[in-house]
Amino acid sequence: MGSATRVLEILAMGFIGVIGVAALALAVLFVFDRCQTADAIRRNYPVIGRFRGVFTTLGEFFRQYFFAMDREELPFNRAQRDWVARAAADRGNTIAFGSTRNLSVPGTAIFVNAAFPPLEEQAAVTQPMLIGPYARQPYEAKSIFNISGMSFGAVSRPAVEALSRGAAEAGIWLNSGEGGLSPWHLSGGCDIVFQIGTAKYGVRDGDGRLCDDRLRAVAAHPQVRMFELKLAQGAKPGKGGILPGAKVTPEIAEIRGIPAGRDSISPNRHVEVDDFGDLLDLIGHVREVTGKPVGMKTVVGAPDALRGFFAMIRERGAESAPDFITIDGGEGGTGAAPMPLMDLVGMPIREALPQVADLLQEYELKDRIRLIASAKLVNPGDVAWALAAGADFVTSARGFMFALGCIQALKCNRNTCPTGITTHDPKLQKGLVPEVKYRKVAAYARCICHEVETIAHSVGVTEPRQLRRDHVRIVQDSGRSLPMHEIFPPQGAGSRGETDLTIA
Repeated sequence: MGSATRVLEILAMGFIGVIGVAALALAVLFVFDRCQTADAIRRNYPVIGRFRGVFTTLGEFFRQYFFAMDREELPFNRAQRDWVARAAADRGNTIAFGSTRNLSVPGTAIFVNAAFPPLEEQAAVTQPMLIGPYARQPYEAKSIFNISGMSFGAVSRPAVEALSRGAAEAGIWLNSGEGGLSPWHLSGGCDIVFQIGTAKYGVRDGDGRLCDDRLRAVAAHPQVRMFELKLAQGAKPGKGGILPGAKVTPEIAEIRGIPAGRDSISPNRHVEVDDFGDLLDLIGHVREVTGKPVGMKTVVGAPDALRGFFAMIRERGAESAPDFITIDGGEGGTGAAPMPLMDLVGMPIREALPQVADLLQEYELKDRIRLIASAKLVNPGDVAWALAAGADFVTSARGFMFALGCIQALKCNRNTCPTGITTHDPKLQKGLVPEVKYRKVAAYARCICHEVETIAHSVGVTEPRQLRRDHVRIVQDSGRSLPMHEIFPPQGAGSRGETDLTIA
């Protein structure tokens, strides 16, 4: 009995001790909160006010996992992400019972099914398309769907490795992003589009200007098939690339040609390009030095601004034109960007793409300049819409990030990505195994192409690039849909807006 009493006494003393420590901690927090001046809530409501910050932080995760409906989340909803996950896993992507998509939402694209679609033996796979006929080494691109620019630095080494191997497996190209050409881009053996950003990473001299010798060295890699001059990207038009210093490792610094451990901020434009004439001169110079097709990536603020550019091309001659133009929408993503630019600047791809396609047609440049669509196009319907609107190719970055395992944690700018995709923390990178993930990258690309072909066949054409605007209806504010060729009337005979190809 005595020993039992002793045990109870010890437990009671321990409990009292815990209570005492907790009370002391609360008292310290109370005094600290009352005395600090940075947070008014904690100053007025010591200790209890701290719960607001905790719940605000946790709310982001609770909304994602418990409260948001399948079609509600932004920037990508659960239905979009789940589709990519199933495609990347090479599982059947059929669904049961009925669509969960609200088809009355304005802007929704509805494809017009044909009364007599082509039979299986009449259907055709997408044919390769030539880019850069005036380059010494033109590029024959095999796939309508490819990987958009993601720099080594913005994304991790294992992520780049997986993308490179997956791109080679699927027969698609990989855009290097503006961070230069790393060994991991080359490791998989895929075709590469080398992006030249405003800081000229990877092809710059000691003063940060374009270096022809470095250009030739990059072009000497047979995997590098094209060059892309990045004028702007959708998430931050008018602002250069931003790579936080925590991500500038010695390896990344060497590849880019910059100091390690310091924020890497690119100029907001190419310093040697003051007008469209300078831009055409730079494109021609890079094409002459490298011998390979050269294009540009930009965001449309107002389509009429491009009229002067296309008029100058007509004046100089078709050989002076960029070999391709990548149009990024204002809804595009990135690892780090100011909120006002990400939210408010640049036309959305759904508005910009058809108008640029029409301008190319108007100036008789559609067959000379290939048009590439980018920005938030991650599902088959997105890609099919872009082709119908006038694009020749579609590229995606975030779609392939989802294929790698991205959970939309929104930590890309903090070096704490829990999936290892956008972090250089070795502990977190261990979660991303390139030998496994590259198969998901390839499966996702193949599934997109296959299902876009399925949409094309359903509307009555034999392959995706035969999609036209009259194959799509766009839901209006009234809830009714209108044909896309009435909303964006095609320019000129034989344009991408007219159905001029039928079943063979």
